[in-house]
Amino acid sequence: MTRVKRGTIAHKKRESLLKYTKGFRWGRKSKEAAAKEALLHAWEHAFRGRKERKRVFRQLWNVKINAASRAAGTKYSRLISALRKHNIKLDRKILANLAEFEPKVFEKVVEAVK
Repeated sequence: MTRVKRGTIAHKKRESLLKYTKGFRWGRKSKEAAAKEALLHAWEHAFRGRKERKRVFRQLWNVKINAASRAAGTKYSRLISALRKHNIKLDRKILANLAEFEPKVFEKVVEAVK
């Protein structure tokens, strides 16, 4: 008879779980039960964060566009509606980048819709 070695699957499962907890503090990086619990919470926050990031960035872009458009002599809401009316399809991310890094180009966009 040959000897049956056990636990390879369990060991692999444990190792793959602990791979995700690298950098966690205390026993949460090395103890299986604590790691599972920590990951449940971490992944929950990560999921929510991915949704939140989109909101936060849109807010930031709006603030940048508003600041630059006011400097150019119009308001954010007027600028956005004028862009839509003139069928200029620049999204807020691009407008914000123009406002921050290419103010002269942004000025030209504002002039085009005035």
